[in-house]
Amino acid sequence: MQYNHWSVHTDEENICWLLFDHKKASTNILSTEALTELNDILDHITDNCKAIIFKSLKKNGFIAGANIKEFVGRDYDAALALIKLGHEVMNKIAAMKCNTISLIHGFSMGGGTELALACKYIICSDDASTKLALPEVKLGIHPGFGGSYRCIKRIGPLAAFDMMLTGRAINTRTAKKTGLVDEVTAHRQLERAAIAYASKKYVQPKPSLLNQLLNNALIRGFIASRIRKKVAHKAPKKHYPAPYKLISLWQQYYDSPQKMLTMEAQSVAELVADKTAQNLVRVYFLQEQLKSAADKKLFKPSHVHVIGGGIMGGDIAAWCALKGFQVSVQDQDPAILAKTIQRAYGLFKKRLKSERLTRNAMDRLTADHKGYGVEHADIIIEAIFENSDIKKELYQRIEPRMKKDAILVTNTSSIPLETLSTCLKKPGRLVGLHFFNPVALMPLVEIVHGEQSDKKTLAKVSAFALHIDKLPLAVKSSPGFLVNRILMPYLLEAVVMYAEGIPAEAIDKAALDFGMPMGPIELADTVGLDVCLSVAQNLSQRYATAVPAQLEHMVKTGHLGKKNGKGFYPYKNGKPQKDKTASYKSCENLQQRLILMLLNEATACLRDQVVENAELLDAGVIFGTGFAPFRGGPIQYIHDTGKQELQHSMDNLQTVFGERFTQDNGWNLV
Repeated sequence: MQYNHWSVHTDEENICWLLFDHKKASTNILSTEALTELNDILDHITDNCKAIIFKSLKKNGFIAGANIKEFVGRDYDAALALIKLGHEVMNKIAAMKCNTISLIHGFSMGGGTELALACKYIICSDDASTKLALPEVKLGIHPGFGGSYRCIKRIGPLAAFDMMLTGRAINTRTAKKTGLVDEVTAHRQLERAAIAYASKKYVQPKPSLLNQLLNNALIRGFIASRIRKKVAHKAPKKHYPAPYKLISLWQQYYDSPQKMLTMEAQSVAELVADKTAQNLVRVYFLQEQLKSAADKKLFKPSHVHVIGGGIMGGDIAAWCALKGFQVSVQDQDPAILAKTIQRAYGLFKKRLKSERLTRNAMDRLTADHKGYGVEHADIIIEAIFENSDIKKELYQRIEPRMKKDAILVTNTSSIPLETLSTCLKKPGRLVGLHFFNPVALMPLVEIVHGEQSDKKTLAKVSAFALHIDKLPLAVKSSPGFLVNRILMPYLLEAVVMYAEGIPAEAIDKAALDFGMPMGPIELADTVGLDVCLSVAQNLSQRYATAVPAQLEHMVKTGHLGKKNGKGFYPYKNGKPQKDKTASYKSCENLQQRLILMLLNEATACLRDQVVENAELLDAGVIFGTGFAPFRGGPIQYIHDTGKQELQHSMDNLQTVFGERFTQDNGWNLV
């Protein structure tokens, strides 16, 4: 029988090869069509088959998982029907009497890993691209094709929950160590290894004594409570229900596999219909939209030169070196460069976890006090003081030394390109490439274009962003661009609250309760109060942004935040020392004041067309600030909550606190 997505071949040794090549996607996905075909194939495989081997014909990986688009907008019943089809297929694979083997080269994600778990053996290539993951939690659900039970059974609860609750992809070395895969071999040897495993007599693996103990019904309750407590630090239950449902499945039903599988399907169907999952799926597609807006093939520099070795410039240089580029970093103070190299070593050691790889990364990063790298660089990143005159003076000095086609980018956080490019003979070569702090954690970069910007240069800078694993967002050149403009009223309102005598801890708690990853007071300290003041002053020249006297006073008295250990909080070993007894009578009121200032400025940016549309605005604020992903972004939050309700709250706040809570005309566009 002919199939669209699968081809079936039985060789001379009576081994059945199931070759997957989804015809409607660039990667293999377990769409309804593909699952239905596989279901039929499994029904027609004869009992005397020696083994069944699953292999991808796609060069980029094994299986990317289920077709997420098929879950968008589904109610409980429709979602359950899809999940039951997946269960039926995986259960048939698991029940096969012959050996079943998954051959994995490249990525194996979600449903792909669940299919592998249903097999008796998993064999992987030793290629660096080969990784396995169960990332469903990032979409507001958990494994739904039997993976919740089978992963725990195969590698034990601790390793399984580490995979399922973080969604992290693991390499083959880790997968072999945990017992997730049976064999790791060279790519060219994969088929030979599979044929060898086809003849093996399968013996059900016996769990270790530790895993037997951890899975024991008498112990599971205690372990589950500890895992929940750990999860709660990063994902509160009221905002992210999926991890807690997954933990409960194991705690309640692990002794009854069939019951656990049945309850798994129901649990995922409930989550799919929940607003959290719908918004997280939306965020996933927003991320894919940002990635698809650029083409890596357009530009890949051989040398990157960074001017400014402070926290931001130094971290940008280290990040580029981490991602494989030759980098020189320049600063007028050799002592600052020494600290830059020291911080870079810490980043490499933490991320690469290999002395050899760390040493290679260090070899790619050069401290360049004299700035010799300017002449050799294909792209120059300026990350110095937020002062237009100082920046222009620098540009005039380096432009004559730059290669003919070299690109100059500025990491300015608020100064329009039109202001900076006036001193250049080729103003079109200047593009904004605005990183966010901390560079190693924040995935977004703003690609700032002005009236003079060259389109080809913009496209090259966007390509470079993808090469260093950042999400490029095209924004119009205007004070604050998108993210800082939206964020600043939110931060300044927090400063106003602090000046009113409200404890910093209470202000931050209000934001954390909303779902922000960090409170605005701690965020201001992290960014640097001097940077916040500079951005606020730049914005105040264009918009109705009042700079709080409290912020000016703190900077004047040397309170710069985390960078010098003195901000709104005192810092010890880089950590804020918070007063755990601090409280405030009405956190809800604080939350309204903070969030509505942010939403109001978001509508203003929509009105000013800082980005092309509301989707890109939501993407920018989520990936640039960490805005509660489960809420789908500021504009999506307005839709979900109700525009009229939020506008009514704005009116009430304006009555109490004054003109800064006046509604922007942008609300009419939402």
